[in-house]
Amino acid sequence: MDFHLSDTEGMIRDLARKLARERIAPRAAAIDEREEFPHDLVKLLAEQGLMGLLIPGEYGGSDAGPMALFLAVEEIAHACASTATIFGGHYLGMDPILLAATPEQKQRWLPDLASGARLAAYALTEPGAGSDVVNMSTMAERDGHHYILNGYKQFCTNGNVADLVVVFAVTDPGARHKGISAFVVEKDMPGFGVARVEKKMGIRGSHTAGLFFEQCRLPASSRLGEEGTGFATAMHALNLDRPAVCALAVGIAQAALDHALAYAQDRRQFGQPIASFQAIQLKLAEMATEIHHARLGYYYAGWLMQTGAPHHERESAMAKVFGSDVAMRVTTEAVQVLGGYGYIRDYPVERFMRDAKITQIYAGTNEIQRLTIAKSLLKGR
Repeated sequence: MDFHLSDTEGMIRDLARKLARERIAPRAAAIDEREEFPHDLVKLLAEQGLMGLLIPGEYGGSDAGPMALFLAVEEIAHACASTATIFGGHYLGMDPILLAATPEQKQRWLPDLASGARLAAYALTEPGAGSDVVNMSTMAERDGHHYILNGYKQFCTNGNVADLVVVFAVTDPGARHKGISAFVVEKDMPGFGVARVEKKMGIRGSHTAGLFFEQCRLPASSRLGEEGTGFATAMHALNLDRPAVCALAVGIAQAALDHALAYAQDRRQFGQPIASFQAIQLKLAEMATEIHHARLGYYYAGWLMQTGAPHHERESAMAKVFGSDVAMRVTTEAVQVLGGYGYIRDYPVERFMRDAKITQIYAGTNEIQRLTIAKSLLKGR
């Protein structure tokens, strides 16, 4: 299904598919088993020009657009959801720079991000501020030409391996969401460190870190945009990330369907392949139908973004909710199709099910996304 892809988009999808099937998929089980960050695969994606798809050519990127990114995410996730999460996390960390940085700041950071020489991360969530972002307690206090950053960030994808992290902090405690600002914190800055790396159920090769900032002194030139614009920047980045999460979920679901379909045609019971039984056929048909519609969800959100539609928050939220719910249903059904074999690690569908669960949680829980959709409806948009 090409959905009128441009030549560039089709080329990027095909490149990502080839890399995913030939180079990434053979490593996926070991990455999960060892909880290993795949530095070699990140380097591979960088060497193939996939780390700068959203970056303008003047800064070393290909400016291929959101749709190209989403297509690449799906193909990579089909092979390894951990690698796809690392890849998506790089873009989530990069987007605030694309949105809010000055030309000088872009020249400072974007070429290395586009080439993959540096990896980005995004630090918004805190122990007491997940869905309730405005309740964050990380503070950035102005001190002449510097800011002093103090606080703790949780659940930061790539946080322990990133070369730079976009950190959101309060600069005006009395202004609520208008008192939040964004800063770029580079690795090895004094006062910045990794507190812990989480042990997770799924996406185990994607490292998720807790980060601390203790009297971390930042030059004022590290701030993105004006003071108080950080909340809007953070929401813009997440709005782009949600269709990417849908694409990631679709990739996982498609891989689960592919394995279930192959198994059902090979596995014999009562003298015939189990694919000949209507109960199995109905499962496969429902799985394929839901994946098809989930894919259309991120395609449509990507099309809205690329055509410059002024509002697409609702469609991004819809894609994320539906795609992640589909991934959970499809992977669970794939385990059921394989029966007892689906529950053991000799087959990959149990990993797909573990990986799928996070797509309902990160980038804004599905419960919060449904509230976003409802508010948009009630406003008459």
